Amino acid sequence: MGGRPGPLSVGVIGAGTAGPAAAILLARAGARVTLFERVAAPSPVGAGLLLQPTGLAVLARLGCLAPVLERGAPIARLKGVTPTGRTVLDLAYRARRPDLAGLGVHRGSLFAALLAALAPAGVEVRTGVAIDDLDAPVLAGCDLVIVADGARSTLRAAVGPVRRAAPYPYGALWCLGRDPERRFDGELFQVYRGARQMLGLLPSGCAPGDDTPLCSLFWSLPMAGPRGVEAVRAAGLDAWRRDALSLCPRAEPLLSQVDDLDALLTAPYYDVVMTRTIRVDPAHGSAAVVLGDAAHAMSPQLGQGANLALLDAAALADAVLAQGAVSNPGQLASALLAYERARRGPVRTYQRLSRWLTPIFQSDHDGLAAVRDRVFGPLCRVPPVRRLMLDALCGVKTGLLGASEPPILALPAAE
Repeated sequence: MGGRPGPLSVGVIGAGTAGPAAAILLARAGARVTLFERVAAPSPVGAGLLLQPTGLAVLARLGCLAPVLERGAPIARLKGVTPTGRTVLDLAYRARRPDLAGLGVHRGSLFAALLAALAPAGVEVRTGVAIDDLDAPVLAGCDLVIVADGARSTLRAAVGPVRRAAPYPYGALWCLGRDPERRFDGELFQVYRGARQMLGLLPSGCAPGDDTPLCSLFWSLPMAGPRGVEAVRAAGLDAWRRDALSLCPRAEPLLSQVDDLDALLTAPYYDVVMTRTIRVDPAHGSAAVVLGDAAHAMSPQLGQGANLALLDAAALADAVLAQGAVSNPGQLASALLAYERARRGPVRTYQRLSRWLTPIFQSDHDGLAAVRDRVFGPLCRVPPVRRLMLDALCGVKTGLLGASEPPILALPAAE
C-alpha cells in the first residue's frame, strides 16, 4: 500500500455491535470515521443477550459500561436441568474468580449506549445508506472499510473467501416478559427435554426509557418441518403454552403474558466461517476487514456473539494503533495481518466449541442428549473441567486448552 500521510479514513458498514465499537475506538485514536447504516432509523432487533467479563471490559474501554450496567441484570451462574430436575449444567462465575459475573442486557440498552458514544468520539453517522458493493461511491477515499453487517452479510465474500455460511436447522422463538418481582434474577436458567426441546430464561435488565425489569424467554425448535416454526404457529397459542409449561412450570409468569403467537419472534442461527477476514489492495491503496457476526456467526450455546464482536473491535483498534496506521495508512497491511493473527485462535476455538455443542443441545439426536444428561452435571463438579468450562463461558479461551485471565471489573453482586 502507499505511504500517504494520515489521518486514516475509515468507513464502517453496519450499526450493530462490532461496527459502532470499532468506529468509536478508531475515531478516538484520531482516524476520520464514517458509520453507514442501511436502515433510516436503526433500532436493535432481538431479545436480551448475555455479556461476559471480556465484553464488559471492552465496554469499559469504550466508556459505555456504566450506562449498560445501570440497565443490566447481573448473572451469577448458568443453570441447566432436565424436566425431572437432574442437573445438566451448573456453572457459577465465582468458582472461576469471586469478582466475576455476567450481565443480562436488553439489546436496546446496549445499542443506546454505543449510539450515544458515537458523536462525542467524532464519528459521522449516515443512516438510510444501503451499501451493496465495496466499490460504492460513498466509500471512495476510505483507506479502510470495516464490514460489520451481521450474520446475513452481503459483503463478506468481497473481502475474503467464505468457507461456510449457512443457517443452522435449529433456532428459537423468543419474547420479552415483565419481571417486576425479579423472580428470575441472578441466573441464566435452561430446561432441556432431550436435544429437541429447550426453554431458556435470561434476566435482561431494563429497556431504554422503562425501569421495569425484563426477562427473555427462548423456546428452541427446528426452523422447518413438523415441529418447526410454522407448525408451532399453526397449532396455536394454547398448544405451545401447554408444551412450554410441561417443560418448565417455573416460566408460567412469563408465559401468561404471551397472548398472541405473533408476539413470539423468530431467531434463526447461522454458522459462518471465513478463510480470510481481511483484504488489502495495494493497487488502490485500500483495505477491508470483516468483524463480528459477519465474520464468524455461530449458534448461541456459549453466549459469545456480542462478546466476540466487541473483542474484534478492540483487537482491530489495538493493531491499527500498534502499527501506527492512524497517521500512516501505508501501515494498514501490517496492522490487518496483526489483527487477523490475534483473533484467529480465539475465534476458531469458539467456532469449534459452538459447532460441537450445538447438536448436544439443539438437534434431533436425543441419544447425544442422554449422554449429556448423565455426564455434564458431574463434570461441572470436577475442578479442572469446571475451570475449562468457565473459561469458555467468560470469553477468555485462546485455544482449545489455552486461556487468558479474565479482566478485573467492579461489577455489582449477583445473587
